Amino acid sequence: MKRYCESFIIDDLKKKMVFVGGPRQVGKTTLAKSIAQSAYHSAEYLNWDFQNDKRRIQKNEWLQNSDLVIFDELHKFPRWKQWIKGIYDTKPEEQNYLVTGSARLDVYRQGGDSLMGRYHYWRLHPFSIDELPLGMKAEEAFERLLQLGGFPEPFLSNDERQARRWRKERFDRVLREDIRDLERIREIQLLYLFSDALRNRAGQLITLSNIAEDLQISPKTAKSWLGLFEKMYVGFAIYPLTKSVPRSIQKPAKFFFYDNADIENNLSARLENLVATTLLKRLHFIEDYHGYSCQLHYIRDKEGREVDFATVINGQLYELIEVKLSDTDLSLPLQYYANKLKPLKAVQLVGNLRQSFDSKGIQVRHPIEYFKDPPWIDLSDPLKK
Repeated sequence: MKRYCESFIIDDLKKKMVFVGGPRQVGKTTLAKSIAQSAYHSAEYLNWDFQNDKRRIQKNEWLQNSDLVIFDELHKFPRWKQWIKGIYDTKPEEQNYLVTGSARLDVYRQGGDSLMGRYHYWRLHPFSIDELPLGMKAEEAFERLLQLGGFPEPFLSNDERQARRWRKERFDRVLREDIRDLERIREIQLLYLFSDALRNRAGQLITLSNIAEDLQISPKTAKSWLGLFEKMYVGFAIYPLTKSVPRSIQKPAKFFFYDNADIENNLSARLENLVATTLLKRLHFIEDYHGYSCQLHYIRDKEGREVDFATVINGQLYELIEVKLSDTDLSLPLQYYANKLKPLKAVQLVGNLRQSFDSKGIQVRHPIEYFKDPPWIDLSDPLKK
């Protein structure tokens, strides 16, 4: 199926290189090959993980009349930034380059010659409530997202046993191959324990010093590993909104996983994680397409008033969102901050909601209803709607 960002990437390739980042096995290679098939006459695909392709990349061996060259997992090439800059600056006029990677390609810009101005960056996310295979009902998809996650293979197979096997094999490869290729970490087994600690705390405040003490590692190492998990698209941290928040207090991060099914045996936590990944997917699209700066936060003050999510677009508070599994009573902290901060939207999402309603300026919605209209369908400016 055609992914949500495919047509926009094709347009961007007419102007610059395009980098596509995202988690391992989220569908980047499938997306790249679909673009090659649908928009180009002669395309070549080169994967750094394949020995023959690696040799061809190192020796610059591909057809000069190819109108698209795809470089997959190129970030594992130690000097890839300088290399692709030289290739791009001397390329044939009609040749285009698509670079994909299972790490945050935008992170690897420090040092050496800058690639600024030579590429557009897109981030590919798993399937979500607002991006589904043609013909699949939203209610069925919602259950699959909660149980199996949104990565294409387990989501489409709809087989819990196979999904468990896939998830274990994928995570093993991320830790033992991808991280090994980019970082020198001796105690891989401790990384597994670190990931388990994050899973058990998904959506909760994370005190890294406590995790470090449990694992007998330094807080500095724990902080480094958290950043590494973000860099490798295992998950993402969100931090408290402090600007304009009365009596705010600096709090630790919360951590969520791109694979919703990484969180085991806790339906409430999975629902909150699903909302987090859906919000981040939308914010990344707005950044990648509209060029706005976007952030995802939570709110918690000294009195313990907490709201699960606050989205900020170009410095403007866009949404306040509270997530409940079944509770339809209006969240008091959500009411308080909706009145104080005046976001464009204040929403309480309820996973088992039967009937939507509005009360005291707050929309109470089921996630299926709230996320049904994605920003890649309505391309108008989100701040002017």
